[in-house]
Amino acid sequence: MASEELVPRRLVIAGSLVLGIVLAGVIGYSVIEHWSWFDALYMTVTALTTLGGGEVRPLSTPGRVFTLLLVVAGVGTVTYTVLLLVSYILEGQLNQAFGLRRVRRKVQRLENHFVLCGYGRVGREIAYHFAAEGVPFVVIDLNEGPLGQAARHGYLVVTGNAAQVEVLQQAGLERARGLVTAVDSDADNIYVTLSARVLRPNLFIVARANDPEAEPKLRLAGANRIISPYTIGGRRMASVALSPTATDFIDAILSGSNAELSLEALPVPAGSTFIDLPLENLLAGGGTTILAVKRGDEMIYQPADGLLLKMGDELVAAGPAQDVRRLDRALQGGMPAARTKAN
Repeated sequence: MASEELVPRRLVIAGSLVLGIVLAGVIGYSVIEHWSWFDALYMTVTALTTLGGGEVRPLSTPGRVFTLLLVVAGVGTVTYTVLLLVSYILEGQLNQAFGLRRVRRKVQRLENHFVLCGYGRVGREIAYHFAAEGVPFVVIDLNEGPLGQAARHGYLVVTGNAAQVEVLQQAGLERARGLVTAVDSDADNIYVTLSARVLRPNLFIVARANDPEAEPKLRLAGANRIISPYTIGGRRMASVALSPTATDFIDAILSGSNAELSLEALPVPAGSTFIDLPLENLLAGGGTTILAVKRGDEMIYQPADGLLLKMGDELVAAGPAQDVRRLDRALQGGMPAARTKAN
């Protein structure tokens, strides 16, 4: 994208023309007048900048004709290049371009992050929660206004159409943990999902659907989860009206604002020593409750203590935040949660 170039294309072209004219002047004086390269360069710069200073040596008639052609061709180009450079610096674009280069380097170092497509009302809320949870992410949007807001909040941004594979690559999709597309247009979300699925067949994708008719299309495009903000909003309003206390309780857990209670999904990784062992071996007196176990497309609610854990299971765990973290470390490292509790 032009806005992401370190130096604008027009400035590069103008500078190249100036260098070309200088080179032509040096060669011309060297050939026509048989001057040294330094004398030829001095005469060329003097002619192009109209500073005067006199001729190094008297010019022959062919040399004077060449000087006229050099001045006509070069003065306008030099003046245009200088004005373009001054305008570029005065508008602050040079600093912005170097800032974009720094952002690009940070994005290239990211791993296991999320790519967030769209920074509208929904996208801003998603970014806020990612930042609150300390989750690394990159924002992609076509519009400079929303991206400027995201950058002012300290978020990493990429300008471009997220439906284009090269833009997704700039955001580091090959190394990403997942993608969330929250663009206002359902058609755009479908195209983004398709492009991301082509680039990463195993990527976890969450897509926004404004119209219920878009949901099957997003599913066909490869979205793992489809969220309708209007459906979710209506459901939440009904829940608040019917069960305000229960809704407040769930909100306190999900928002992460309650340090005493946490709700997390903990995967059972390959190589965990708890694979094919009963669930009770993992818990072993810890303070965490397993609300459900997700196994493939099946959700096992209130799992029995004797349920044998399998690789790829996800445990929906609730309890004190520190106990949930211990349980996660136990799953990763193979040590029962009860033993880690003493540490």
